[in-house]
Amino acid sequence: MRRLTYICIVLLIAATSFAQSPTELWARANQAYSEARYDEAVADYSAIIDAAPVITRAYAPVYYNLGNAHFKQGELSQAILAYERCLRLRPTDKNARYNLQFARTQIIDNIADTQVFFLREWITTLRNMLPMSVWMWSSIILFCLMLVCLLLFAFSRSIGWRKAGFYISIICLLCSAVAFANAASLHHRDSIRAEAIITRGIVNAKASPDRSGTELFTLHEGTKVTIHEVLGGYANIEVGNYNGWIPVNTLERI
Repeated sequence: MRRLTYICIVLLIAATSFAQSPTELWARANQAYSEARYDEAVADYSAIIDAAPVITRAYAPVYYNLGNAHFKQGELSQAILAYERCLRLRPTDKNARYNLQFARTQIIDNIADTQVFFLREWITTLRNMLPMSVWMWSSIILFCLMLVCLLLFAFSRSIGWRKAGFYISIICLLCSAVAFANAASLHHRDSIRAEAIITRGIVNAKASPDRSGTELFTLHEGTKVTIHEVLGGYANIEVGNYNGWIPVNTLERI
């Protein structure tokens, strides 16, 4: 029994010694990418993400480079998925947004986009400009500033300062509410993970969640869809003006 324990300890030490740190994997992955060994780069970037206890904003560059490596290999859907995840972590990354837009031009699809009311599109764009944590802290800071302005309004003897405190407190309250709403919306989006990318070359959407369902329309690799529900291995998705059922294993959530 003691001998077996010693063997296990030796194997554990050996496994630990062979394990590489994220910094080493990052350097090796970048080297592999620069030398056009994209399969090795994908493996190392993926290993960094898989080993992460919690995915934070610091991992945005990893997803960005992973997307580039996938794109160089012609893996369009995985590239788009990586860019989308990068932008979830760092919405202001211009390079990731540009590459995502370029990758989307390579999608072969005949699905027309839904016409979105311009105000709703503007609100969504504003929400996605900053990560959830920034919106939340902004809401807290603005709310505290509102309280300070209310104290100024309540205790100042100057009419000018009281007016300034009153109006600024209202503005801070409104901005705090907007920031909180954006943070809550992003939290809801990231919790349900309803958005997904088609990872198969061609997928036929059906009218019902079974093989015998009537085929309604065709989706292609890289198309972004919204999942409404999952039933019996099929997902009810929406894309553009269309709605149908596709196998769950043909898509991957962002």
